[in-house]
Amino acid sequence: MQDRRKLKRRHIIYYLLVFDHDTHVLLGHLVDVTTEGMLLISPQALETGRIYTLRMQLPYEISGKKEMVFRARSKWCRKDANPDFYDTGFELFGIAGEDAETIEWLIERSGFRD
Repeated sequence: MQDRRKLKRRHIIYYLLVFDHDTHVLLGHLVDVTTEGMLLISPQALETGRIYTLRMQLPYEISGKKEMVFRARSKWCRKDANPDFYDTGFELFGIAGEDAETIEWLIERSGFRD
């Protein structure tokens, strides 16, 4: 699979929970993120091509928020290196202003350094 992302994703040191905002079901945990996309690891395969409204818990209060809600499209899903899990790549959209700053702050403060 060709990697077409424009921004390098940063692995996050926290185990951030990501839920389907509409159903309140835990979808998985954030592995890496940019302001344009993210990788989620989950125990179940997630439907590709679907637009989700996601709710992500933040590791601490950022800009007065303990969580952020945003929309994302699942682009692909495949088995993780650990066969008990699946990796799903998401394209984020509508991320601007304060939410983009929150993601950038999270990457800067909580991302692994290369």
